[in-house]
This record gives sequence, structure tokens and C-alpha cells, in this order.
Amino acid sequence: MIFGAFERMVAWRYLRARRQEGFISVIAWFSLLGIALGVATLIIVMSVMNGFRYELLSRILGLNGHFGVVSAQGALLEDYDGMLSSLGEVPGVIRAAPSIEAQALITLNGNASGAIVRGITPDDLATKPVLSSNIIAGNLGDFEGFRIAIGKKMAERLGLGIGDSLPLISPRGQVTPMGTIPRTRSFSIALVFDVGMSEYDSNMIFMPLSAAQAFFGLDKGVTGIEVMVKDPDSLFDMRPALMKALGERNVRIYDWQQSNSSFFTALQVERNVMFLILTLIILVAAFNIVSSLIMLVKDKGRDIAILRTMGATRGMIMRIFFLTGASVGVVGTIGGFFLGLVFVDNIETIRQWIEALTRTNLFSAEIYFLSHLPARLDWNEVLVVSGMGVLLSFAATIYPSWRAARLDPVEALRYE
Repeated sequence: MIFGAFERMVAWRYLRARRQEGFISVIAWFSLLGIALGVATLIIVMSVMNGFRYELLSRILGLNGHFGVVSAQGALLEDYDGMLSSLGEVPGVIRAAPSIEAQALITLNGNASGAIVRGITPDDLATKPVLSSNIIAGNLGDFEGFRIAIGKKMAERLGLGIGDSLPLISPRGQVTPMGTIPRTRSFSIALVFDVGMSEYDSNMIFMPLSAAQAFFGLDKGVTGIEVMVKDPDSLFDMRPALMKALGERNVRIYDWQQSNSSFFTALQVERNVMFLILTLIILVAAFNIVSSLIMLVKDKGRDIAILRTMGATRGMIMRIFFLTGASVGVVGTIGGFFLGLVFVDNIETIRQWIEALTRTNLFSAEIYFLSHLPARLDWNEVLVVSGMGVLLSFAATIYPSWRAARLDPVEALRYE
């Protein structure tokens, strides 16, 4: 073994400080607690950031296409059947479906509010698991004709349920001999969904494609085509194949990273900054190990000198103090590791308990988009954080241990 029985025995003895060495012991305990809290906090924060990214990404990609095809001139896509066939033959493409996305005005009980209307086919709605598996009222088979699907928060805000009518006003006016007047129509609510993302549950209306074409006056045209692929991360590989399939058509292709770039870039920057800031907690705790070991070396100068005169080598002295300081770091890292795992596993319960205790809303769905606090462990990151805690602890012990090994027995015992 690297550390002999004698070295382990002496190091353990130094860890159990006597009464006159109590202050040094207090510093060591604070160092252990600091490393444990630093490791646990890093694991918790990184897991929450990963959870945010995963939940938002799964919902955004579950409701939107991985690729979008629109007219390069901003016009409607009229002859899109040929494009659907060509895109469906590309290896790696799961589904290509026409869609319409436009804004509409809700007028109900004298109040008006905006909404985003998305026209999709009933088959396309059924093949969106994020949507079809989160229907809380109504049947998928009822999504036809002029019957629509709205989110849970919109239904609660407007006081609507299955079978109720929702009047909408289209911004695309209808040309008449008297001029252009807005299109107005009442739609029956067939489905209520709850995808757990406030932006969609509060502002999104799904409408059968044929009804959306009639309501917005698009005839047989659509505003775009949604393309779903097997691997959403294979954007650079899929784009050339999709462009080749579309041929010389005057269209433009965009992917989910381009349409949500600002959002995910901000999330990534925040994640990196939080990692750097919270690493300082572990660094400060490591400096506490340095200070406590230096004080211990100074206090044990006479003992070190006696050990040297009894035959202990400089290497043995260095290993004794290295083991003393490293034990604090290793135990603190292990404690922080398990504390972080327990906290991440019960983070939603802890949030609800704190909210009930303080009577405050710590996680507003309107601000954070999600209805619950997500957390997702990445074991590679957990191992990196734990390894960093151990390595910083080891690094903190090197200088004090070297000082102890360089102590001259003659100088230490001169005034004894």
C-alpha cells in the first residue's frame, strides 16, 4: 500500500484533535463541510440545468418539427404534395407533414387576447407523443372539422371545457364589396391538453388543417412543412439530403437549433457561469484545508522532530500530513456526492415543502415555462465534480505536507 499502518495511525491521531487543538479541528470540520456543500451544490445545480434543457428540448421538439421548410419568398406553399413525397423518401426522415401557423384574436365575454393557431392534420396530431399522450379531456377522434384543441391553462383562464365555443378573429381580412373585414368564426373545443410547458398550455391552439385553411383564407396552401428525423442532433448530415430531395424548388430550410438558438444559447451560458461560480465554493474549502494543515504542522513541530529522530523519513512525514488533509477532502466529497444525489432525487418534494412552509411560489410556471422543477443526473458530470473535489483537496495538502517534511529536527527541538 502507498500508506503504511504507522502513517495511517498517526494521521488518524492528528484528525482526532485534543482540547488544546480544538481550533484546528474546527477549521478542519468547516473545510469538510465546505467541500461537501460545494460538491452537493454543483451536482444539484448541474442536474437542474440538465433537467431544464432536457424537458424544454423534449417538449419543443415534440411539438415542432426538427426541420422546417418554408417558401424563400415568404409566400404560401401551394403544391406541397410532391415535396412531402420527396422528403419522406430521404433516409432518416420519420415524417413530413404540412402545417399552418398564424396568429388569431380570442374574443370572449368582452375580453380580447392573442393566441397562436397551428393547423395540422389529425394524423399528425396523433403522431406527436408529447401532445397525444397528454390529452386530459376529450378524444383524439373528435379532432376534425371545426373542432379544436386548447391548453389546460387557456381553458382555465377562459373558463371553457369540452363542447364549449371559442370565437376567433383572423388577422387575414375577407375582401367584400364593402371593403376588407376580419374573418370571425366560433370553434368547438374537442380536446384539452397539458404538456407541462406554460407557453404552449396558455397560448397555443391546434386546429385541423382544413379548418385552418378555410379560417385564414389560404385555399389549399400551407405556411410550411414540418420534418421529423430519427436523430435531432444530426442536423449537418440531414440538411444536404433534404435540400437535394427538394431540388430546385424556391424554398428555405431551417432547423430547431436555428429557431431556438437564443434560448438554448442563454441556457448554456448560464449553465457554464453557474459551474464556474459554484466551483469557488470547493476552492474556498480547499484553502481552508491548507490553513488548517499549516496550523497543524506548526503545532506538531516538536512531534515531527521526535518522529524524525526516531527514524521516520521525510517521505513518511509528508505522507502522514498528506493523508490527514486528503481524508478531509475525500470524506467531504463522498458526503457531498450522496447529499447531492438525495437532493436531486427528491427536489420536487423539497420545493413543494419549502413553498408550503414559506407560503411563496418558488417556481412560477409562467416565468420558467415548466410546471415542475426538473432535475436530470448526468453521471459523467457527477464524476467530474466529485473528481474535482478530490483533486482540489489533494492539491491543497501538498504544500503543508512538504513544509512538514522539510522541518529540521534540530531547529524544532532547540528550545525544548
